[in-house]
Amino acid sequence: MKHHLPEDFILEIRPRHKLFHLNVKEIWQYKDLLVLLVRRDFVAMYKQTILGPMWFIIQPIITTALFMLVFGGIAKMSTDGMPQAVFYLAGIISWNYFSEVLAITSETFIQNAYLFGKVYFPRIIIPLSVVCSNFITFCVQLLLFLVVFCYFLFFTDAPLLPNSTLFLLPVLLLITAGLGLGLGLLITALTTKYRDFTYLIGFTVQLAMYATPIIYPTSIIEGKIRLLIMANPMSSIIEAFRYAFLGVGEFSWGGIFYSFCCMLVLLGLGLIMFNRVEKNFIDTV
Repeated sequence: MKHHLPEDFILEIRPRHKLFHLNVKEIWQYKDLLVLLVRRDFVAMYKQTILGPMWFIIQPIITTALFMLVFGGIAKMSTDGMPQAVFYLAGIISWNYFSEVLAITSETFIQNAYLFGKVYFPRIIIPLSVVCSNFITFCVQLLLFLVVFCYFLFFTDAPLLPNSTLFLLPVLLLITAGLGLGLGLLITALTTKYRDFTYLIGFTVQLAMYATPIIYPTSIIEGKIRLLIMANPMSSIIEAFRYAFLGVGEFSWGGIFYSFCCMLVLLGLGLIMFNRVEKNFIDTV
């Protein structure tokens, strides 16, 4: 007796011939898996910890306090006249979103090899779940920032000047996520063959933070070093975020456009490398 399955239950997997391949329709079909992975990442992040989700806000608070002590108190570094807490926190939460997406995405193939080798699903779902789960973390930390920001805005004489650039916040987040995702896809493709990148990534991200205007404003930097700092695509994003809320910093449409172009290039290259490696990475990992 011959049984016929409904078309909805038939999945035909074909080899891909194009390196630049992004099947949005197929990703949408696996949206339930994406939601499941986001929930897994979010829950697993602080499972078996005493304070649990409180670490979402404890980490930026501790980092901000250290920056206030070392760079604001000891080094007397300028914050463009802004309260140190709100100045440092604005840079920290933006940088955290980028660095976490980059660091976790860069381990996609190695950390999920056991899963990739057993069942088919669009591999790009894993990095996308990292972007989404860390976006939730960013939103929690943004609430912390808004509490601190509102305190200084309404209960002190701090010269905070929020402005219409706030409407660009979704664009800034999109570029930040894209930069982290694109760079992460590139690195995870490289780490399947060269594990050295696994050890280098954490160290490099820490160094890159100091090449981004998080602990200092760009107004105190001049000459070739300024060009070098602004060549970092995250610099314009951090400055625009700070300008939108505080009214200080350097906002430039050219800088935002440059960061956007860098994001497109990194995403394109990252996707090509990711698609190329996913075909045979299981033999290498």
